Amino acid sequence: MASPTKYIFITGGVTSSLGKGIIAASLGKLLQARGFTVTIQKFDPYLNIDPGTLNPYEHGECYVTDDGAETDLDLGHYERFLNTPTSQSNNITTGRIYNNVITKERKGEFLGKTVQVIPHITDEIKSNFYKLGEDGKYDVVITEIGGCVGDIESLPFIEAVRQARWDLGPNNFLVIHLTLIPYLKAAKELKTKPTQHSVKQLLEAGIQPDILVCRTEYHLPSDVKKKLALFCNVQLNNVIEAMDADTIYDVPLLMKKEKLDERVMSKLKLSSKQNTDLENWKDFLGKLKNPTQEVNIGLIGKYVSLPDSYKSIIEAFTHAGASIECHVNLKLISSEEINMDNFESKLKNLDGILVAPGFGERGFQGKLETVRYAREKQIPFFGICLGMQVAVIEYARNVLGLDDANSTEMDPLTKNPVIALMEEQKRIDQMGGTMRLGAYTCELKKGSKSYSAYGKVKIQERHRHRYEFNNSYLEQMEEAGMKATGKNPETGLVEVIEIKNHPWFVGVQFHPEYKSTVLNPQPLFVKFIQAAIDHKVK
Repeated sequence: MASPTKYIFITGGVTSSLGKGIIAASLGKLLQARGFTVTIQKFDPYLNIDPGTLNPYEHGECYVTDDGAETDLDLGHYERFLNTPTSQSNNITTGRIYNNVITKERKGEFLGKTVQVIPHITDEIKSNFYKLGEDGKYDVVITEIGGCVGDIESLPFIEAVRQARWDLGPNNFLVIHLTLIPYLKAAKELKTKPTQHSVKQLLEAGIQPDILVCRTEYHLPSDVKKKLALFCNVQLNNVIEAMDADTIYDVPLLMKKEKLDERVMSKLKLSSKQNTDLENWKDFLGKLKNPTQEVNIGLIGKYVSLPDSYKSIIEAFTHAGASIECHVNLKLISSEEINMDNFESKLKNLDGILVAPGFGERGFQGKLETVRYAREKQIPFFGICLGMQVAVIEYARNVLGLDDANSTEMDPLTKNPVIALMEEQKRIDQMGGTMRLGAYTCELKKGSKSYSAYGKVKIQERHRHRYEFNNSYLEQMEEAGMKATGKNPETGLVEVIEIKNHPWFVGVQFHPEYKSTVLNPQPLFVKFIQAAIDHKVK
């Protein structure tokens, strides 16, 4: 299979959470800056069809693409670094691979053959490897293989990578192995043995890595690099040091300094289309590291013990804060720990309050107390998805006097369901992939805070929800001062609510954080941070 597209596979060894996604995104950024078109995909070895039904504590946030795919949070990194959207095709799990093969078998597509891991599962994996490169849109497709080499569930993916070398030919195929060089304090020594064993496992699976990227807390001396090159059978200049960085956004520049992009281009026989232009990136980093002001913003949610549950929100604050040279000191506060007796002590000294998305009743009461505090104390407030719904419920109870106002998610029998299950959701009995998902249009009212943020009437944002604002209460709410300033033009679904006599009180049904990137900070986050700065000055 002669391929005009070049394929790079990134595997990991020694331990998980080394940052394969960040290395993939950084390499993609460097190649993109040289004029190549690049996309990145993630292959996850778990049996779930997608992460949509996983608890955030299990796997961090579930990231949603424009086309409505519920995906791994690494796709968020890919989009934030490359500034280009991903899709359903960019995240494949073992569950989806097996589901596809079993569906074909049930249809009789294998003509009575015995269906096996090799060749049927590995062929399905490979067809998904190549799918994004088949239309010629991309010069380079980077594929991150989740998990660690040696994991039982990763074996079919590793075997498919081995076979891909023969399909694609040596100049169109490259394997980067990310590994850890631990430092033993007692011995005052960097140890290469875990990496040697990790590469040995790859070799046993028939794969010789072309480049080693070594995560380390200390610089790698030349003798350590030589040892790694000798025992792992890679060229000395293909042993790349990946020092721990202050911020993930340093990594592209660190990898450029280590010449990772040059090594990749040399191996793949790629001629650079232009000089690396990372001026915008450096400008962003300059502002990020040299802020002129600082604000304290509370992120109130129920999954705060694992910050990755709110990865996109946290990164959106980073992008937006840097754009106005403000350091956002983000305080993650558990909504379960907030109640009527302690909300003031928990929320004082905050210049802005964001109530985060989530599902279910746990921590709901704490979110209600938080919204009331932000509304009454005139503190800039931003509610996302459930955060917006909580704001509606709080307003209905404490301003309209509907004491039992609620969401039918929390109380199916409430007499005042100001938030209710969407009509098309009522007939659905399956959990996975059945919410309102992906990008939808929203029309904003001129003169509103959301309109002044975006600077246009029609916007497109991504969704992930089952419950919505109940339009039966719209007139009542608007008369009392809570305005619907954004609606879906086809369905009339209320997408944005604002309170007029408040410095900055905005709730959105969509997830604006998903579309925030380094080069395009999300406008609502920028305006929210600015409102927090103004509040602090007052």
